[in-house]
Amino acid sequence: MIPEVLGYAFPNDIHITWSLMIVTYPYVTGLVAGAFIVSSLYHVFNRKELWPIGRFSLVASLAFMIVATWPLLNHLGQPQRAMSIMITPNPSSAMAGFGLAYNWYLMILVLEVWFVFRKDIVLMARQSRGLKRTVFATLALGTYDISDAALAKDHKIVTVLAAIGIPSACFLHGYVGFLFGAIKANPWWSTALMPIIFLFSAIVSGIAAMILMYQVAMLLKGLPIVRETVATMVRWLWLFMILTVTLELLEIITLAYESAEEWEIISLLLTTRLAFSFFSVQLVFGSLIPFILLMITVLLGGQMKPRVQNILAAAASFILLIQVFSMRWNVVIGGQLFSKSLKGLRDPFQPRFFEKEGILATIVIIVAPLVLLVLFEKVLPMFRSVEEAYAAGRLTEDESTGA
Repeated sequence: MIPEVLGYAFPNDIHITWSLMIVTYPYVTGLVAGAFIVSSLYHVFNRKELWPIGRFSLVASLAFMIVATWPLLNHLGQPQRAMSIMITPNPSSAMAGFGLAYNWYLMILVLEVWFVFRKDIVLMARQSRGLKRTVFATLALGTYDISDAALAKDHKIVTVLAAIGIPSACFLHGYVGFLFGAIKANPWWSTALMPIIFLFSAIVSGIAAMILMYQVAMLLKGLPIVRETVATMVRWLWLFMILTVTLELLEIITLAYESAEEWEIISLLLTTRLAFSFFSVQLVFGSLIPFILLMITVLLGGQMKPRVQNILAAAASFILLIQVFSMRWNVVIGGQLFSKSLKGLRDPFQPRFFEKEGILATIVIIVAPLVLLVLFEKVLPMFRSVEEAYAAGRLTEDESTGA
C-alpha cells in the first residue's frame, strides 16, 4: 500500500494533475462575468443607482478578462502552443470552444469600453501634446465627433453591446462549468447542475468583488461612497448567494438521496479529505455567516448608519470571495482525491508557495487585474461622473461612510 493512498487506487490516480492554476482559472473567469453583470444592470437595465460604478465595473471585467488565460498558460508545459486551439479548432472538443468563446467576449468588452470612453479619448487627444497626443489620437481611430447626437449614438451602441455581452458572459463561464460537468468518468464533476452552479457562483464573486473594490477606490480617491449604490449591489448579492448555495446543497442532497455506487466514495471524501474546506469553509463560514450579514444589511439597512452598512457589506463580500474560491477548490481538487475505482482516496493536496503553480503564482494572477485597473485609471477616468457630481455639490459627504 502506498502511504498517501487509502484503499484501492489505480496508479494514475495518485497524482494531482490539475492543481492550483486550474482552481484559479474558473475563479478569475467568474469575476469577469460577475463584474460585467453589474455593469449591464446599469447600461442595459438602466439601474440609475449604479451610475457611480458603471464604468468601473466594465473596465474591471476587461482587466479580469485579460488575466483569465494566465492560469491556463502557466499550467501548460508549452504555452506557446496555446494558439493552436484557435488556429486549428476542433468542433468535437469542448476545450477548443474556449478560444472562440474567449475571443468573442473579449471583442465585445473592448468595443464597449471604447464606446464608453470615446469622449474622454477625444478630449485627451485634443488637450495633450507629443507622444501622449499620438497615443490618444490613435485610440480615437480618427473619430473626433463628440456632439450630443454622436454621444447619443454611442450610448445606443453601448446598450446593444452590453445586451449581447450578458448571454456571452453567461456562456463563457457556463462553459467552464460544462468542462467539468461533461467529464463522465468523474461522478463528483459529472452533474447537470455543474454549469449552473459555476455561473451563479461567478455572479456572486463578481458582485462581491465590485462592492469591495468600489469602497476601496472611493476611500483612496477621497470621494463619497454612494449609499444606494452599495445597497443595490448588496440586494443582488444576497439574491444570487441564496440561489448559489441552494444549488450547491441540492447537488449534494441529490447524490445522497440517489445513493448510487459513487456516493459511498463521495460521502467518504466529504467527511474526511474535504471536511474542513467543504463544511467549515464553504458552508458554515462562507455561506451561513455572509447570509446573516447580508440579511441584516438588506432588511435593516435603512435604519443603520452608512458606515455600518458599508462595513457589513464589505465583510460579507470578502467572505463570499473566500467561499467561491473554496467551492472551486473543492470541485477541482476534490474531484481528483478519489480513484476511478471508487474504492480509494489519496492524501489531501497541499500546494507549495514558490512552485510553478503554487501559492505565489496564484497571488500574482489575482492581484494583476487590480494593477491593471490602477494603470487604466491613470490614463482614463473611471469615476469621472462621480468626481463631477461631487464637485457640483450633487453628491455630499452624508452619502459616505464618514471616513
